[in-house]
Amino acid sequence: MLYLTAVAEPKARAVTRSNPGPLMIARQLPRIAIATGDPAGIGPEISLKAALDAGVRAMCVPLLVGDPDVIRRHAQAAGLAVPIRVVAQADEAAADNGAIVVLAVPFAQGADFAFGAHDPNCGRATLAVAAHAIAAARAGAVDAVVAAPHNQTSIAAAGIAFDGYPGFLARETGLDPHDVFMMLVFGETRIVHCTLHVGVAEALTLITRERVVRAIQAADAALRRLGIARPRLCVGGVNPHAGEGGLFGREEIEVVAPAIAAARAGGITVAGPFGCDTMFARRDVDAFIVMLHDQGHIVAKLLAPNQSAAFAIGSSILFSSVAHGSAFDIAGKGIANPAAMIEAIARLAGVSRASA
Repeated sequence: MLYLTAVAEPKARAVTRSNPGPLMIARQLPRIAIATGDPAGIGPEISLKAALDAGVRAMCVPLLVGDPDVIRRHAQAAGLAVPIRVVAQADEAAADNGAIVVLAVPFAQGADFAFGAHDPNCGRATLAVAAHAIAAARAGAVDAVVAAPHNQTSIAAAGIAFDGYPGFLARETGLDPHDVFMMLVFGETRIVHCTLHVGVAEALTLITRERVVRAIQAADAALRRLGIARPRLCVGGVNPHAGEGGLFGREEIEVVAPAIAAARAGGITVAGPFGCDTMFARRDVDAFIVMLHDQGHIVAKLLAPNQSAAFAIGSSILFSSVAHGSAFDIAGKGIANPAAMIEAIARLAGVSRASA
């Protein structure tokens, strides 16, 4: 993991240009907005726990984005006795060792919701706080955004078309939803998805040469932003054994291989298509690109359960979520593990500090 920490100077030392002291050091830390996700799920709880983590506070200024009453209810349920300081603007957030700083986005129901229950109002609230966090990033008030889990059913019940955070980020920033992709990250493994939250039949219509090229280009650009000078990419096929030379399907021959050739002609180091059942055994790779949701998510959830960060790549906004759901079965019980949220924050803080 990419942890960058700042150590506060002793209080007795004077603040000078060469010895900035604790306040100035705190201001140099990146400010990261944490959109608290579905109120009825574990999102607010893991957001709180991550914002209270000593390692997180050493590497960034965490700013929770959500309804203060929702956050207080989750804090009470989790036994977290911590004061909450509400701010009206994201740029008012500063390091505060004694409180959780919250950018207030009012929720119509306040604290009147049921843990673990699908609710269209919770679906609307999830996207409202994410939109506020993204707007703060676009305005330069925060350096990056991490979004807690949404609940697809609650968002659908609200009548909102939603195919995941990458597409939502694209729409909020004026991009084509097909030009923002998800990259799962755990340890040194990175997996980029060409398609995401759509049925398999629809995904097959979306897997075009142009889209595969864009996914490869987005992966290459994201890795360069992460400090990898010449990324090495591997692309998986659609079909078993990458089609086995056409025996099991022709998508690799007619779509994926030509896209790889085009990306390679553009100067990207990329190979494939490979069968996804063997591709992940390779060790000389900076990122894998898969065609379908489950080709990447199954690997991530088996190898790094509840520990993967989910980057949205292809946008200028530094944005990540987590690769697990809203966990309605344990919501409000105080036992949710914030590891994936902390992982996402750590990686974004590292990118923010490196590019500052």
